[in-house]
Amino acid sequence: MAVTAPSKIAKWRADPISFVRELFHTEPDPWQKIGLEAFPKNNRIALKACKGPGKTTLLSWFCWNFLATRPHPKIAATSISKDNLDDGLWTEMAKWMNMSPFLKDAFVWTKTRIFAKQHPEDWWMSARTWPKAADKNQQADTLSGLHADYLLFVIDEAGGIPESVSATAEAGLATGIETKLCIAGNPTHLEGPLYKSVTSERALWFVIEITGDPDDPDRAPRISVQWAREQIEKYGKDNPWVLVNVFGKFPPSSINALFGPDAIKEAMRRNIPPDAYEMAQKRLGVDCARFGDDRTIIFPRQGLVAFRPIEMRNARSNEIAARVMLAKSNFGSELELVDGTGGWGSGVIDSMIQAGSAPMEVQFAGKAIDNRYLNKRAEMWFLMAEWIKRGGSLPNDSELVRELTAPTYTFSNGKFQVEPKDMIKKRLGFSPDKGDALALTFALPEMPQSVSLPGIPSDAGRLLHDWDPTDDTRM
Repeated sequence: MAVTAPSKIAKWRADPISFVRELFHTEPDPWQKIGLEAFPKNNRIALKACKGPGKTTLLSWFCWNFLATRPHPKIAATSISKDNLDDGLWTEMAKWMNMSPFLKDAFVWTKTRIFAKQHPEDWWMSARTWPKAADKNQQADTLSGLHADYLLFVIDEAGGIPESVSATAEAGLATGIETKLCIAGNPTHLEGPLYKSVTSERALWFVIEITGDPDDPDRAPRISVQWAREQIEKYGKDNPWVLVNVFGKFPPSSINALFGPDAIKEAMRRNIPPDAYEMAQKRLGVDCARFGDDRTIIFPRQGLVAFRPIEMRNARSNEIAARVMLAKSNFGSELELVDGTGGWGSGVIDSMIQAGSAPMEVQFAGKAIDNRYLNKRAEMWFLMAEWIKRGGSLPNDSELVRELTAPTYTFSNGKFQVEPKDMIKKRLGFSPDKGDALALTFALPEMPQSVSLPGIPSDAGRLLHDWDPTDDTRM
């Protein structure tokens, strides 16, 4: 360790708020101060949080304080996925280390490990993850085998963490001079370590409940009051995602992901022979851009195969319609499904009708065919999820992976509902236009491709025009 007065180390250990102020030259938020004050005195701390209050920042301060002020400590950190750990807590650790000359002089940061320069073998923090396909025993092994006089387990995004992972960490608290377990997450699941820490095991934990409620004087200041009020006005106070993301409260039922990244990547690796899909109807899903930073997406699909989508930006309605008509001609689609939500696709639909086509307008907020779903959007996304499970093939597109794995769903008042698009956009940083465009191709039940019979034209039975301008008898 870098040479620092023992009195200073002792002060930082007893007073983590001073540690943050002096090393990082920043002032913690009021709720973060509560956590920092509790850290030296409690061996179990749980942060039940709304969206974006700075909980991962607080976890990183816990870790740096433990690394810098305890002799030969060991810290094991995990999260719901490797990507989440890499992009969240591990990035925060690097950020705050780079703000402190003391920490930069004393420690080395790598992608999987942080260690003291003078004691790399027994003074460290490690990043730990498990494969998505891991069974309970493999998950439990993530935090197993650790023993030290000073031991800290940190679990980020604990709302969806398997209970077997936290159980292993609990076992690690049995021995040692100072052993701690800190968890943080959004209250998305009515099971698991976060839920138990605020319900059946509340007496064992120091729990901090963090809210973005615009009317609560103790709300997290990093949450935009305007944004919080907008979500409440749009979806209502009892909406599951408003409860989780704005109020930091548990919803009536657990919030789950529709897709896992492994399922999407597997679908992108599928190579389906033409005879397995060529008799299915060809469709185009058209998601029209609503704002300047969004995109118009035209997504072709035939049966089990979705093909590479067409992307347009800053296009006018007639330009979008022309491009859809060209795609229809090239692909040979029989059904074009256009998102008409909010009226954004109306101009496209009108232009296509004028050009002699017959697109179908789909309202995402409209009524589902199957009454198990809250609205048409939920029904389409669930049908798309079932299609992928059945063996659907996706184009290789890294952006599509992010879009399809972002939405979550819940079951409330007897109906399945999918997370509002605005919330997904806030989390992703962009609108899931590709996902919505592909979902549109599931607006109607699957149909076989039209087949021309001998002696019967392929357009027989199809209304081409409601009147013939050259027929004098109708004048």
